[in-house]
Amino acid sequence: MIRSLAAWWRGRQAERIEIPSGLWEEIEAGLWFLDHLTPAERVELRRLAREFIAAKEWSGAQGLELMPRIQLAIALQACLPILHLGLDWYSGWVGIVVYPGDFIIPRQVVDGAGVVHEYDDQVMGEAWHGGPVLISWFDDPDDTRGVNVVIHEFAHKLDMRSGDADGMPPLHEGMSRRHWATAMGAAFEDFQRRVDGGEDTLIDPYAAELPSEFFAVTSEVFFEDPLLLRQEYPEVYRQLALFYRQDPAA
Repeated sequence: MIRSLAAWWRGRQAERIEIPSGLWEEIEAGLWFLDHLTPAERVELRRLAREFIAAKEWSGAQGLELMPRIQLAIALQACLPILHLGLDWYSGWVGIVVYPGDFIIPRQVVDGAGVVHEYDDQVMGEAWHGGPVLISWFDDPDDTRGVNVVIHEFAHKLDMRSGDADGMPPLHEGMSRRHWATAMGAAFEDFQRRVDGGEDTLIDPYAAELPSEFFAVTSEVFFEDPLLLRQEYPEVYRQLALFYRQDPAA
């Protein structure tokens, strides 16, 4: 009952947001990886994106003015992974902070001797457990260097629904944790070996950092270049297709 009321309230709030049809078309034209969607899926993605905009608290950082086109572009990309899962997968947090380009996050690490080291980490995005998603916005798509920051960070949010980000999101009924762990683990180890060996991989080498980053990066590739992922790691593609309930390579 509570979930139904929340969905009804989101829908009512979303109805108050006016988005010209021309703006939808303009933004979608720039997101070429939406081309495989059916007309019905496009309608559903627009509905989700509108509700997503209404449900979240948006903030522009460092003087960035959050124009409707920025929010719409982020919302469409964020809702693509949950197109067949539903907006409740992004429940439990509300904040989205958008930066004009890369930004700095102060870090602290403690070494084996107990010494605290402080440094500034330049990042393009970050998802906080139970907290906001921080996103870089670039007016020129070429500035992202082939990285989809939005899909990446929202994949982390899905991962975090089962606890800390570890590359194992909560799986659907009928999916096997053993099959997921076997497919992802073997591919992650193989990818680490290739990156450590100096191979110029077609998949972002950042995926070799951690299992959580492997899940987030392969999620980017799943939506942006599905044929590449299916060719490189067919079992990873299969698991992601089961999880996202989509088959973009088809």
